[in-house]
Amino acid sequence: MRILLVAMSDSIHTARWISQIADQGWDIYLFPSKDCGLVHPEMKNISVYHSFYGKREGVNRSIRFHGFPVFCKFGAFGAIRVLEEIWPDYRILQLKRIIARIKPDIIHSMEIQAAGYLTLEAKKRFRGKFPPWIVTNWGSDIYLFGRLSEHESKIREVLAACDYYSCECQRDVYLAEAYGFKGRIFPVFPNTGGFDLKSVLQLRHTGLVSERRSIMLKGYQNWAGRALVGLRALERCADLLKEYEVVIYSAPPEVFIAAELFQKSTGIQTTIIPKETSQHEILRRFGRARISIGLSIGDAISTSLLEAMVMGSFPIQSWTACAEEWIEDGKTGILVPPEDPEVIERAVRHALTDDDLVNRAAELNWKTAVERLDQSILKPKAIDTYKKILDGG
Repeated sequence: MRILLVAMSDSIHTARWISQIADQGWDIYLFPSKDCGLVHPEMKNISVYHSFYGKREGVNRSIRFHGFPVFCKFGAFGAIRVLEEIWPDYRILQLKRIIARIKPDIIHSMEIQAAGYLTLEAKKRFRGKFPPWIVTNWGSDIYLFGRLSEHESKIREVLAACDYYSCECQRDVYLAEAYGFKGRIFPVFPNTGGFDLKSVLQLRHTGLVSERRSIMLKGYQNWAGRALVGLRALERCADLLKEYEVVIYSAPPEVFIAAELFQKSTGIQTTIIPKETSQHEILRRFGRARISIGLSIGDAISTSLLEAMVMGSFPIQSWTACAEEWIEDGKTGILVPPEDPEVIERAVRHALTDDDLVNRAAELNWKTAVERLDQSILKPKAIDTYKKILDGG
């Protein structure tokens, strides 16, 4: 089987999905939906079609690079920017040409706003029969962008043109149908590939969750992320946090500044984990956190929420991320509005003062993880997705 993935080549989510199918003996090709010349270090056993790429340091030797090599990644970035300026449609034409050359059995665009739109334009210009096309919804692809006038018509056009659809939330199944999708919808399950539960269990604090003295805060602060609201809520809880450490991950520069000011004004130990921190270390941190906070105005099932559940940390999650499909509000986690520090403060105070709540939630969330997040359950589902398409299902 030949599979052409159109996806972000530097994304951990792309790497995790590929890891589920890389050992099947299939020919897997990756066309980066955002031309950056980079490959995530966890990727293996694929061919990647860059325009330009720099030195392949830290990249698995099983990856085959296509494109023009240059002396360093910064040189690749520069060459790509120049190409974008003088030839705006070059990636559409490159994708069309590669589809014609490798003749994939399946095309799979992972994410809509970059990969889906790009694949749609290539299909419009393609001569002959276009291969079966899967569209996978990531994050806010439909839930948030579908409400924006700039994107609604494009999303409808993608869903009308593709043959198959997959997503992480039942919410997004309903939304895809509402936006006109008529094809085959695959069963809902996370795109992360699941967890090796036997291994991650060794990273968890061995005592009760109520004994833990750290709080994890997702550091995203951008068009969707609302880390600064979470930091403000924690500041309002400072009287309960004197013995705690606040740990922030995936933080941009503005969160660095806010975190330093937070620490100076409250005296609470605050640590920012570097972006290059390994997943092993991040999971270990989750396994020592009493509470994990993730806030955004739109998402699918947040990977950090699943990581918190697996590692026993009590999740406080914005209600925009279909978390209600995984946790029971007030019992195994607390759902909050993403932009209201007062409500988030009350949730944090509840989780800090109710030992029975966080201990019981950890037990129930582990049971959910065993039933729905073990990689031995999710990997066959990913493989079966492609087999069914190849068999005409």
